[in-house]
Amino acid sequence: MSKRLTGNEYKNLQKRYRNILTRGAKQLPPIPLRQNGKRGRVAKSDAHNLWERLKKHETAVLLFARLSYVPFTNNRAERDLRMSKVKQKVSGCFRTRKYAEAYCRISSYLQTMANQGYNPLVAIQMAFSGQLYADRGE
Repeated sequence: MSKRLTGNEYKNLQKRYRNILTRGAKQLPPIPLRQNGKRGRVAKSDAHNLWERLKKHETAVLLFARLSYVPFTNNRAERDLRMSKVKQKVSGCFRTRKYAEAYCRISSYLQTMANQGYNPLVAIQMAFSGQLYADRGE
């Protein structure tokens, strides 16, 4: 786990972040003018939309620097979801809601136990025997 930044370090990081956003704003393509007869919002580029989100959600983007337990990326969440998507794609779908929920429950349990350092076979044995905790087996 990484250490938390001090107040001055965080302010320096925030200043650098805002400086990058300011420099980035100068590089954005111009927003096209509204065409006559067209209604609704004018479409902006992907770069402009990203820049607006980074500016609007600055606190959330820099949260990892303020709180040491917040990960820098969301890769863990994406990895946790990946297997259920693979299962769904391979089988085409879950046949019933009941089976989808059962798959998610079992998968979630095994992922949690793996994150705590348990061997999957030991975790399954623990579940069948009703044990809450056991020595971490390899």
